[in-house]
Amino acid sequence: MLREKINEATKDAMKSGDKLKLSTLRMMSAAIKNADIEARTGKGPLDDDAILGLLQKLIKQRQDSVELYEKGGRAELAKQEKDEIEVIKGFLPAQMSEAEMKAAIAEVIKKEGASGVKDMGKVMAALKAAYAGKMDFGKASGAVKSLLAG
Repeated sequence: MLREKINEATKDAMKSGDKLKLSTLRMMSAAIKNADIEARTGKGPLDDDAILGLLQKLIKQRQDSVELYEKGGRAELAKQEKDEIEVIKGFLPAQMSEAEMKAAIAEVIKKEGASGVKDMGKVMAALKAAYAGKMDFGKASGAVKSLLAG
């Protein structure tokens, strides 16, 4: 399980004294625990797919921060955020290439019977269910919109 991998990596980072990795892993664990608490209404702890989605959210937050820090001339803070992104990415499965992503989107559109932009939500939901952690949904959203509109 992904949760166990993060716990093991935290122990290894403690032993090796890697402060950046340790703080990033602790932040990831805290985010997972918070999401577990929010999801307690009738469900158990998050499954691996939900954790992958959470990790992607954490990466997106850091990418936004990098952009703001670079605009503000804070290169050292931008570098720290980039380093955290690399630690988090180590727990994600390999991302799909652009061509694989477009092929998967076309397949889902066909399977869902989507015919226009009004079906975008249905297509995105199916993509998130099938490809959690393997696809950048920010890029996928644009590709879905262009395929449905075109």
